[in-house]
This record gives sequence, structure tokens and C-alpha cells, in this order.
Amino acid sequence: MPEPINDLTQQDAFLQEVNGVVQAVLFSNEENGYTVLKLRDENDEVQTVTGCFPYLAPGETILATGEWVTHPVYGRQFKADFAQRLLPTSPQAIYDYLAGGAVKGIREATATLIVSAFGDQSLQILEHSPEKIGAIHGIGMKKAAEFSEYYRKQTSMRSLLDFVCAFGCRPVLAVRLFQSYGEQAVEKLRADPYLITASHIGGFFGEADNMALELGFAADSPARIRAAVLFELIHNLNNGHCFLPEKALIQATCSLIEVEQESVSQRIEDLAETRQIIREEINGLSACYLPELYQAENYLARRLGEMCRDSYPIAQDAEKLIRCVEEKNGLRYAAKQKEAILAAIQNRVFIITGGPGTGKSTIVRAILDLFEMQHLKTFLTAPTGRAAKRLEEITGRSASTTHRLLGSQFAEDGERVVFAKNEEDPLTCDAVILDETSMVDILLLEALLRALPGEARLILVGDADQLPPVGPGNVFRSMINSGIFPMARLTEIFRQEEGSRIVSNAHLINDGQIPDFSLNQGGFFRMKRLEAATSVETITELCTTRLPQRMHLRPEEIQVLSPTRRGELGTVSLNRVLQKALNPPEKGKAEKQYGEVTFREGDRVMQIRNDYDLLWRNEEGTAGGSGIYNGDIGIIRRIDATSELIEIDFDGKIAAYHFSNLNELEHAWAVTVHKSQGCEFKAVIFALSGASKLLLSRSILYTGITRAKDLLILVGDDAVARTMIANDRKSTRYTFLKKRLEQFGPLA
Repeated sequence: MPEPINDLTQQDAFLQEVNGVVQAVLFSNEENGYTVLKLRDENDEVQTVTGCFPYLAPGETILATGEWVTHPVYGRQFKADFAQRLLPTSPQAIYDYLAGGAVKGIREATATLIVSAFGDQSLQILEHSPEKIGAIHGIGMKKAAEFSEYYRKQTSMRSLLDFVCAFGCRPVLAVRLFQSYGEQAVEKLRADPYLITASHIGGFFGEADNMALELGFAADSPARIRAAVLFELIHNLNNGHCFLPEKALIQATCSLIEVEQESVSQRIEDLAETRQIIREEINGLSACYLPELYQAENYLARRLGEMCRDSYPIAQDAEKLIRCVEEKNGLRYAAKQKEAILAAIQNRVFIITGGPGTGKSTIVRAILDLFEMQHLKTFLTAPTGRAAKRLEEITGRSASTTHRLLGSQFAEDGERVVFAKNEEDPLTCDAVILDETSMVDILLLEALLRALPGEARLILVGDADQLPPVGPGNVFRSMINSGIFPMARLTEIFRQEEGSRIVSNAHLINDGQIPDFSLNQGGFFRMKRLEAATSVETITELCTTRLPQRMHLRPEEIQVLSPTRRGELGTVSLNRVLQKALNPPEKGKAEKQYGEVTFREGDRVMQIRNDYDLLWRNEEGTAGGSGIYNGDIGIIRRIDATSELIEIDFDGKIAAYHFSNLNELEHAWAVTVHKSQGCEFKAVIFALSGASKLLLSRSILYTGITRAKDLLILVGDDAVARTMIANDRKSTRYTFLKKRLEQFGPLA
């Protein structure tokens, strides 16, 4: 039984302080409050300070808490985590504040008029009595009202910021709260501090809980327990669960906030009555869902169950059609392949599953040819950019990511992802072929089905033995195990380069057998290293000299994989070492320090979350679009310190990142096996690293090995590989999709 996992945020205890008067604001991002400023400190020295300071203006006094860092271009500066802000009080300071542009529309001349009239009361008058300012000759009532409205907005924002930071919460949360609730934000937070845990605000449960307890909420208050229950359900989406059993949910919540089970049970009743969670009894188990997951699971079961019964007659003689495709492609299909091809074009929904080299791509190309013969417009899609590009290379046709196909974007409230294509505006096609379906979570497949026209066909292709999706559910395996869908299970190996052992060894490993690791040939090599440090040295040599010189491989054709992020052979440590070896600092090569990470021109980086709004253009600048997605890998082409932008080339798509958004990037010379799904690399170096039992599994080793096209090198201790092969523990996820599909009955 999978266990729900809790997560609380802790604050850093080792912080420093700097205080003084703001001299100038060098940069300010209104979306997230990120600001770069010049501060004259108590020693009359001017310092550079960065942090979240929404609506900050020259003349304000701040007391900032954080740490000193060294910027590679700008040198020593103070990175603030929190700050107290004080408005100016003397007439001269107020004039400097207003004249410096603190209030939109007020500059030197208007500031002089206001301060001359009201002196040290100017800001109070501006906030509460704008009609007095409007009476000043040269200003007028309309302008005064606009000045006052803007200043009151600033005042509300400042009050909210002070309120949020007083409880140790991150300042950026105040910006998001103000965007959602405006001047009512503080009042709403006092009533329910757990508002900040909403997905569009992004607060941690620990931050909200600390605020609530300090505001006097009882440890067993209904609001606290309800928030903890919802947090557990939301948090466990990241563990792949569509629901949690009520007993497990109660236990996890009790463990999180240390309350009695009876109290949690009562609050679950409250949430069920208000439909904030959905409870359903299935097979004697009380399942607790978030509404959107309940809807997705039921919609998929109903829609797919209906589709799996639809079939289409073949317009011409089947054998004649197959011969036409064979002649076009210059090959002969095996009997099982013919069966799969014909079944695929006769059924409205069809599954093709099999390991590497079993002919999935050959069948997909044949299906496309037959669809074209029948004048069926077909869209090709895959869950990641690299998988879509590989699909294009395999078929010779255009393919796109599923998110791009559906026109994904953030809703106006910033809380959720919405899709332009849906029931009201469906895709204009007769068929969709979805590759790498094992990576697709339940919410994405729901979106695709909602956008699929009523009579359109759906072909699902993938390897069910690879890792399940990062998101909730295990849709592909649930569909296969339900037994209701027409399907081709491919087991015979058709594609394997002469003498290659990558595909055959992958199948051995998937069957629980241990390959002959001493047989270093056929593209499958093992380099036994018993110490982590020695493994790191070997991996570095392979990437820098041995493979480029002996195998004539370019660095971008080599990918290091690891089961884990942690430890000497984890991706974080390996990326530091590989950056130093493959892209060391040079004179004239720009860098950007971001926390403990240095981004440098020439670095290989990966996008680690979906960014639907990030704009990109092609290299010529003649076309473009929006959206860079989780798992996309690119090269840093340019770092511009003046504009604070990093330009990255994602396989011909050029995107610009502001320095404040670098939390979306990681170095990618080494990536985890999970992040490599859907990709294929000419050469893969697999770091046999010690890790948790969950990560040292057969499916992770199998998935990593099947990423290699021509060359696979295992580096490390054979014992780790043997442990992984022996550990056939599957990722168990709470989902009832299979059970819901089974109600439609087995195929005849």
C-alpha cells in the first residue's frame, strides 16, 4: 500500500541584516515584486539589494533580512528574504519619495506643490483627503483622485506585505494575494490564513499553519483541520494518487497536525457536504477525491468505454491495402504486425504496447499511410517536446506536444491550466496518434479526449513497463489491465542493429534476468567502479575525452542519467562536476549566479516545469509561439546582465528568461531517469548510484537503458544493477480507473 507523504517548510536560521534609505530602484517586476535597488546604509555606504519589494520607491527606509552574495558581474550584493519598510516622515524625504516616481503621475513639479501645501502630512492627505490635493491650482480633482487611488493601492500592498512577512511567510505570497483579493487580502487572511495554500498563491501548508496558530487559531480548529485534509490530497497528487482512502487520509492528517482522528473524520464530513472533496465507496474502500480528479476519472471511464465499442469497416480489400503500404515502404510485415495494423484502422480506440525494437514505430507509420489513403486527417502528439520531435523523425510527419496541440495556457486567475481546445472548440481532425502514453497523466488525457471530435479515432502507443507519469494516475496501465480495449501487445524484437545488445539486454532486464555484464560489446558496456569518486572521474572522462575522441560523439549526443538527484552520483553533484569540465569559466563568457547555481553561456539546461506563457521565436525571428515544457533541454546562448535576460536555444526555439525566473531551470548534462522519459539519446551513461529502494527499481533501470539508441555504458558497482533488477516493485497508485473501465465488460 503506498503511503501518503507529508511536507513542511522550515526557515533558514542563519540570516543577516542591512538597513538604510532607498536611493534608486534599478529594476522592478510588477508580476512577482522582484526588485533590484541601491540602498544607502547606516554607514553612508551605497549597497545593492535584491528581493521582493513590490511598489518600492526612493526615499523609503527598509530593514532587510537575508544574506550577502557575490554576483559574477555586479559583485557583492545583499539578497533579502524579508524586509520591514518605513515611509518617509520629513518634508524633504517625502518630496524625494514623491518626486522619485513613487506614485504614478506625480513627478518633481507636482511633488513640490503637494509638499509645499501639506508638509509632513502630505502622505496622510494623499491617502485620506484627495479633494484637498485636488484644490491645489494646477492639479485638479481628477488627477488627485487618480493619485490617491494609486497610493491607497500601494498602502494596502504595503500593509499586506508587512502582515505576511510578520509571520515569516515569503514576500512573493503578498504579491499573489493582492492580485487575487486586492485591498481585502489582509481581512481575508485573518479570517482564513490557509488561503495562501491555494495553488495560484503557492504558499506552503507550514507557512499558513504558522500564521494561523500565531493569530490564535486553535490547534483543533475546523479551519485548520480542513486545510490539512485538502493539503494532504493536493500534496499526494505529486505521488501519483488520484484519491486517498479515507483511513489513510485521516492518519496522514493526524500525523501532519497532531489532532484526534475523530476531529479529522468530522472535517472530512464537512468537506464532503460542501463538495470540496468527493467520497465514493468502491470495493469496500471509502475513497476521498479532489473534485477535478473524481471528474477526470469518471469522464475517462465513460468516454473511453463508449469509444472502445465503436469500429469501422475497411473500404477495400485488407490484403490489398497492406500490400500497397508494403510496396510504398519497401518492406514486408510479419503476421502479427499485419493484424495490429488492420485492427488499428478498424477500431475507434486502439492500444499499441511493447518494449524497444518490437515494431511500434513501423506499425505507426503503416497506420498513417492507411489513414492518408482513406483521406483521414491525423494529428501526431506526445507529452514532451523531445518525444514529439522523435515522433516527427520516425514518421516524417509534423508532431507537437499534447499541451501545444490543445492550446494550453494559464487561466486569468493564474490558478489552473486551461485548454483552448475542448468540446466547444474541438480539434479539426479525424484521428489522433498519441505516443509515449505511459507518461500521460489522467488530467492531460481527459483534456485530449474533451478536445477529440465525436467520431475521431484515437491510437495510444507506449511501453507499459516504463515509469508511470509524474502526475496523478497510471492511465496507460489501467487501460491495458482493464482488458476492454482492442490492443496489440508486441513482444517479438524486429529492430536491433546488427551486433547490438542494448535492446536484447533491456528485454532481459525487464524479464528479471541479469545480462552478462562482462561482455563489453554490441553497444552495451559496463565499467565497474566500486567507489563513487572513481565513478565520477570515469563519467567525466567519458564525456570530455573518451567518447568525443574515440567514438566521435558530440557533447549534446551524450546524456548522463542517474536514478537520484542526491549524493556524489546524483544529478546535482554530477552537473557541478560536468559544468566545470565541459563548460569552464572563460574571459568574455557571461555568467549569472542564482542561489548556489552558476548559469554560464554554453551551459546545457532543462526546463523543470511547464511554462505555458513563455514566448519563443525561431532562429531567424520569422516565427514563434509560446510554451516551454517540463523536460525540454536547451543551450544557454547569451546572458545579458543589462536587461537581466538569459537566452536559451531549445532545439531551434529561442526563449528569453528573466533572472527572476531561473528557478524554472536546472543543468542537464546529468538528469534523472524520470526526467529522461520520452527522450532518446545517441549515447547514455548510466550512473549506478546508491539511492532509496523506491529509486533502485527494475523499471528505472529498464527506462534508463531504453533511452540509449547506439551506446549504453553502465558506470559503477554491479551490485547496484543487480539490486535494481531484483527489485520489481511497481509504483502502486490509488486510482479506480481500471475498475470503472471494467464495468463495460471484456472484449468479445
